[in-house]
Amino acid sequence: MEILYTDNHIVVCVKPVGLDSEADVPRALCEVVGGSFFPVHRLDKNVGGVMVYARTKAAAAALSKAIQDGTMIKEYVAQVHGLPPESGDWVDLLFKDSSKNKVFVVKKERKGVKKARLEFLRLTQSDPALVRIRLHTGRSHQIRVQFASRGYPLLGDHKYGARDEFTAPKLFSCKLTFPLFGKVYAFEALPDWAAM
Repeated sequence: MEILYTDNHIVVCVKPVGLDSEADVPRALCEVVGGSFFPVHRLDKNVGGVMVYARTKAAAAALSKAIQDGTMIKEYVAQVHGLPPESGDWVDLLFKDSSKNKVFVVKKERKGVKKARLEFLRLTQSDPALVRIRLHTGRSHQIRVQFASRGYPLLGDHKYGARDEFTAPKLFSCKLTFPLFGKVYAFEALPDWAAM
């Protein structure tokens, strides 16, 4: 596992596709760096990218507060079928059906429905398109659902409509920016398929 940064409070790594971010990654970090790690955010098992883990309870509390306050900025790259607009700011109402582990865009607010917002910029002119996304809310499967609901499913995302040979969604957490103990940190990495 690639370690981007470590100190007494945090470790920042690139989570590989296929590892559970709440169990497998802390175990792998323990083998590489030693010590204990507290997950403060998550990525789906079939999604890779930049993640931060707290090494102390104080850091875990501070990072959790940054997420709640919206001061942790999460950016992603994705490859989508079709050609979405050059840029966008999408707000949807999402409902998660836990029995199917699937999320749906719905029209009305009701119990279990949560507001979801993201902004994006299309980076390429061809289909499939490469997009860079800034999440404003961290809903389950949010990016996958918001793009698929508009006819732009992510490559490899068979749960949300992709019909291709890829085995995992082409989605990657490419940049994390967050404040911690009076300092602002930013870490970035890109997957091979997002190189331009």
